Amino acid sequence: MLKFEDLQGANVELTFGPNQHQIEPRHVLVVIKHKGHWLLTKHRMRGIEFPGGKAELGETIEDAAIRETLEETGVTISNVQSFAEYVVFTEPPFCKAVFTGEVTHIEKEYTLMETEGLVWMTDGELDACTDLSFHMKDRGMGELRKWVEANGRTNEWNDL
Repeated sequence: MLKFEDLQGANVELTFGPNQHQIEPRHVLVVIKHKGHWLLTKHRMRGIEFPGGKAELGETIEDAAIRETLEETGVTISNVQSFAEYVVFTEPPFCKAVFTGEVTHIEKEYTLMETEGLVWMTDGELDACTDLSFHMKDRGMGELRKWVEANGRTNEWNDL
């Protein structure tokens, strides 16, 4: 378990594996590396970050991960796998399930609702990026990237 304080002052615990806090995850974060590039989006206010958001009423968190990725990037993913959980100790505390998966389609003409769209970055580009959201600057993001590098699914879909 990794414990740290995020850039907004909240205590955070990152665990790999099942929920150890008994807080049902209703938020999602999607961390995918595809053909040597990280799948990111540009949030209009916060900057560059991994896709994610909240599950809608009656929606599974797996379906939320797929939907949020499509809405924020125009990318369809499949074979999603939850591999970690963030618990953020705000009032009330909340749990964010972290997913990886496979890119199955990249829509070129997608109408975006919540973000400025799809951003692909290599490790070096992501490490050097000056327009990251505060979420991307916390200690847990490096650990999530390491996990995906070591364990994540990769595919060689031909369109990037």
